[in-house]
Order: sequence, then C-alpha cells, then structure tokens
Amino acid sequence: MMKRERIEEIAELLDKRGKLTLDQLDDFFPGVSQMTLRRDLLQLEQQGRIIRVRGGAMSVKEVQKVSAEPYAKKTAANADAKLRIAQKAANLIDENCSLFMDGGTTAMCLAKELPDINIHVFTNGLAVAIELAQKKNLSVTVLGGQVIKDNLSTASPVAKDYFENTNFELAIISASAFTPEIGFSCGSMIEADLLKMARQKAKTMYMMLDSSKIGKIMPHTFARLEDIDVLITDDDFPADMKELFRQKNIVVM
Repeated sequence: MMKRERIEEIAELLDKRGKLTLDQLDDFFPGVSQMTLRRDLLQLEQQGRIIRVRGGAMSVKEVQKVSAEPYAKKTAANADAKLRIAQKAANLIDENCSLFMDGGTTAMCLAKELPDINIHVFTNGLAVAIELAQKKNLSVTVLGGQVIKDNLSTASPVAKDYFENTNFELAIISASAFTPEIGFSCGSMIEADLLKMARQKAKTMYMMLDSSKIGKIMPHTFARLEDIDVLITDDDFPADMKELFRQKNIVVM
C-alpha cells in the first residue's frame, strides 16, 4: 500500500470510528511500524483532519460532535459585533503574510471573512482550521495538543518547541475578557501560555475585542494593554476606554 493510500485510509477509519489508539492502528496495518503510523498521524494533524491524543488520535468530526453545543452558544453571542470586527481585521491582512490566529469564535468569523489569497495561517483552532482549509490559495497549520472543548481549540506544554521553529509576522488574537487592571484573559491556563508565546513570537499583535468582554475577568491573563499594537472593536466600545488605548499608542479601529 502506498503512503498516500494508507494516510487516506487512516483518515477514513478515524472519521468512521471517531477515535483510534496506536495499538488499534497496528491491527489495521500489521506491516507498518508504530513510528511510521505516528508520522502519518502527524501529517493528518497538520492538514487539520485529525487531533492526536495520548496513545492515538481522534477525528476532527468527533471533537466537533463532543464540543458543538458550547461552541455554538459562544458563536451566537454578540454575533453582529464579532462579524464587524472580523471584517475590519480581514481588510488588514496582506497577501504573502504569515500569521497566527487563535481558536475563539471571533477568530472563526475572521476565518470566514479572510480572502482566498496566498497567506499562511498557524492556528490552535479546530473549527478555524476546517473553515480555512476550504480556501484554495490559503495554507493552514494546526498546532496540536490538549483539546479545550468549550472553544474547540488545542494547546500543549510543548508548544514552545514548536514556536521556536515557525515564523509568522502577525498574531491576531481574541480575548474572553478584558479590564485595564487585569488585561486580556481567558479560561484555560494552558491556552493562556500558548497565546503568550504567540504574542512574543509575532512582530505585530492585533487584538479583536467586542464590547461585551469589557469588565469581565477570566482566570488567566495572557496579555496586557501595552502588549498589543492594534485594537479592533465594535461601535459600542466606550469612548473613554478607546482613549485609554490611544494613550498607550495603540491604534483603535
């Protein structure tokens, strides 16, 4: 069996069964080493088709099935504002750019609005990656790791090693909560650590933040006011808060 055929068969098996361990894959491919199977899974994960988990892999469809309800609720919240923010952000992205996008629901809106041009996107968002993969000219790489179910994203303690060997100019990130004192925060420590690394790697950072997030505090801060270069928000964002950003030489859109 050719490598391409084997990889396609692995993808089909995972779509049918939802999850398989390496031992189970051994049974399906008795003449293939576990090292080769691990490489096949890595390739499928880079294509955004599966998520590797301890001892095996899950299909993206299975992860979506597990997590669809909370993610759908998040997507519906303040949807008009998220769409306007995403449209503004999409207009700022030039061809041949490399960038990081998070897995939040505002990022999902951005994935839909991005033009189908030659850009490379790194993301920890499963739904974001699937949306981007439908565009012919755009390339997408998914960061693997633990699945965070409420926003269909991934994060891993070993992401630092991954970031050391990747390059992107721009990070476009959304936050679950913001106060001037606490900064931009989210609900997962492991995801906050990943977003900090993305922030530090990028030359420029855009923050997408709708006005409903102001005054909220989540457990883990991943960026402060002075860490961002551009704030992209909606028309209901308070004028005094906009001025606070401008005083820090942050462009407010």
